[in-house]
Amino acid sequence: MPEVITTNKAELLQDFSTLELAQALADRLAIAPNDWHRLKANRKAQAGQNAAAAMVFLLSDRKEDAIVNLKQATAWLDRSISAPPCPTHGK
Repeated sequence: MPEVITTNKAELLQDFSTLELAQALADRLAIAPNDWHRLKANRKAQAGQNAAAAMVFLLSDRKEDAIVNLKQATAWLDRSISAPPCPTHGK
């Protein structure tokens, strides 16, 4: 009978740095250009994108960029901002 190798996800993630994991999360949460119209008003998607970017900036010692993205994420969540109109519409 062949030996079954079991590795849990936490063990697999040990091979990556914290910055690499944060970048992977930021990549996963980034809103692609072709999804912008569908997700432009989705506050969770917008805030998640900004919060993940903030983590990457924080881990890259870019404090000011991290702050800007955290403020943007907070603004999405507290409804103090909304998506701008599409630049290709209205012309």
